[in-house]
Amino acid sequence: MTVRIVTDSTADLQPEEAKTLGITVVPLTVFFGEEAYLDTVEIDNASFYSKLQTSKELPRTSQPSLGLFQTTFTRLIEEGTDGIISVHLSSKLSGTYQSACTARDTLPESLRKVPIEIIDSRSISAGMALALKRAAAEARQNLSLEEIKAHLIDQFVRTRIIAVLDTLEFVKRGGRIGTAEALLGNMLSFKPIISLKDGEVVPLERPRTRGKAYARVAQIIAESGLLQELAIAEASEEVGLQLAEALRSVYQGEISHYKLGSALATHTGPGTVAVVTVAARH
Repeated sequence: MTVRIVTDSTADLQPEEAKTLGITVVPLTVFFGEEAYLDTVEIDNASFYSKLQTSKELPRTSQPSLGLFQTTFTRLIEEGTDGIISVHLSSKLSGTYQSACTARDTLPESLRKVPIEIIDSRSISAGMALALKRAAAEARQNLSLEEIKAHLIDQFVRTRIIAVLDTLEFVKRGGRIGTAEALLGNMLSFKPIISLKDGEVVPLERPRTRGKAYARVAQIIAESGLLQELAIAEASEEVGLQLAEALRSVYQGEISHYKLGSALATHTGPGTVAVVTVAARH
């Protein structure tokens, strides 16, 4: 059975890596004023952060269009796939998941004979990437659509994301703050620690310095139990290395690093770094 894996650009897979893995990435659009760029296609990480420093307007993002998803699904079906699994960022953070569902449901009847499973990861960035890489490997091993889907859902249940921000200002302006509203007001001068719970941004703590925030994240990870995997998603190499150093005192396994892409950094700001953990199965 030939299964194709689709995701969106918030998974923070580099284009060459996604191509090697056989994963099709549908890009979100990043706007600077009236200028529009397809994420990872027309603007890369370096260009995004450069524009972020010089632009008079904060960027914004838009979910992939219905037509873009339909074109993607149609091409994969015409290439002869037996099934598609399309994995997307939390539906509480974006309309991307719903756009993919609508695209699938409005395909011509002749194309709907090929099963397309759409998964709400309730995650983002490396939280998606780790699971997607495994799914791509299983697709190459000819596992069934049902098996790959079940393994994806199982991993997302065991995935946790904890992020340290320089400020909540970008989350606030982007309207993605969820219950983290409690951290606003005078808290913008802190280094907030946030997480995702049921796919929504929630506040954890508000240390005053980045060093204290990293130390607290390491303590949380130390109390998390056995881990299958750990990764860091970083806006810059500097903050990624700083967090990795703090984690080394509590975690001796391999730490993979992912560059925080423009679609996500639009809503979190520069200086953001996150740790993604996948709990070991009991």
